[in-house]
Amino acid sequence: MKTGILEKMTVSLIDGMAHYILTLSEDQIKMNDLVGQHIKMHFNQEIYCSNCNKLIKKVFSSGCCYPCSLKLAACDLCILKPELCHYFKGTCKEPEWGEQNCLIPHFVYIANSSGLKVGITRHTQTPTRWIDQGASSALPIIKVNNRLQSGLVEKLFSSEVNDKTDWRKMLKGPPDPINLNEKREELFMLLGQEIDQLEGVNVLENEKEVNINYPVLIYPEKVTSRSFDKTNIIEGKLLGIKGQYLILETGVLNIRSHSSYKIQLEF
Repeated sequence: MKTGILEKMTVSLIDGMAHYILTLSEDQIKMNDLVGQHIKMHFNQEIYCSNCNKLIKKVFSSGCCYPCSLKLAACDLCILKPELCHYFKGTCKEPEWGEQNCLIPHFVYIANSSGLKVGITRHTQTPTRWIDQGASSALPIIKVNNRLQSGLVEKLFSSEVNDKTDWRKMLKGPPDPINLNEKREELFMLLGQEIDQLEGVNVLENEKEVNINYPVLIYPEKVTSRSFDKTNIIEGKLLGIKGQYLILETGVLNIRSHSSYKIQLEF
């Protein structure tokens, strides 16, 4: 049995397979090894802010308490909507954090998760970002110098392509195959003139499509969400892992949305 505070699962891509490590404070559990086994998680009714470590009743953005969510740049609205990045206006809540995380190269990519989608990620976060979203394939198509530029490009592409993943559909099985290189060419044909008007855009010509498999034995026909906000104990046979979800025979659990929860894990 392991006890600790949940964090978003650490992911890696090894020989085309997504690998997951679950962190519970000091313990790290290789979750791929538990697929096919019965696991039990017990919520201790304790939640600790991921920033100040204060005992709290409710989690806000990024596992934080409400005061921390208001003051941290990592919890600002522009994290969800990068086209609203306001660093260059001089109003970033934490300029040093912004320099380290926003004023660095970003990729705009297309991916096949629950269907075709467009997204952005820091250049250091591939393929992590794609695995976190449960993408079966992904292709970087544009590189820019900062987060604001990536947000403006993403917003442009979202006029033709979804920028959200349908998580329920994603968890029901692999999506229908999509030729991402063909979709890339179609999008550039449609939006080429608008792209040319944006600053700092570097169109990527030679990137290779990345394909990702997930450790899943059986996908659910019906996706039932489980939450520690509704029950203290969640258990069942672990049928697989995709995105940041544990797929149990009793339902699916989003680990990322339970960051900062203290639990006991039995396996």
